Amino acid sequence: MSRSQVIVLNGVGSVGKSSTARALQEIAARPFLHVAMDTFLEMLPPSMMGHPDGLLFEPGLENGHPSIAIRTGLVLDRAMQGMRHAIAAMAEQGNHLVIDEVMLGRGEALAYRELLSGHDLRIVGLFAPLEVLERRERERGDRELGLARWQFERVHRDVIYDLEIDATATTPAANAQKICEAFGL
Repeated sequence: MSRSQVIVLNGVGSVGKSSTARALQEIAARPFLHVAMDTFLEMLPPSMMGHPDGLLFEPGLENGHPSIAIRTGLVLDRAMQGMRHAIAAMAEQGNHLVIDEVMLGRGEALAYRELLSGHDLRIVGLFAPLEVLERRERERGDRELGLARWQFERVHRDVIYDLEIDATATTPAANAQKICEAFGL
């Protein structure tokens, strides 16, 4: 079986990962399946939301601004590890994948690189200034205000990218085009 192409989009919430993934599906020469981290978060039982074993959002202040810290527990950690293994299993079956993910540091990127070592894996960082992310977060209306602020200094820390995209003023379609051109998709 030929190697699958796997594109992992990493970035702070509201940077445009999901929109870029959908745009990539529209223009890539091969069919790419979109795997969203949020789909796996939605698998958690409601009792794990706000629970130390699941997912906790802790409101606070960072530099005088609202900030929502993310804390994960054993149940969510296993689900996210399972997600990465499921992605590897999908790739093993010959599926081309575009993943939208919020990786909190280098460990997740290293896990992808290990699990997908037999495939054409590319990790793409989507970036935008904090004020842009916070504006988008407010405009969306479906996110806790302060998540972008807390994630901002953590999501890209020590992650080595195959491509970095400044998503400040670009459209998801333009971002997808850059990815296609960079990796021959």
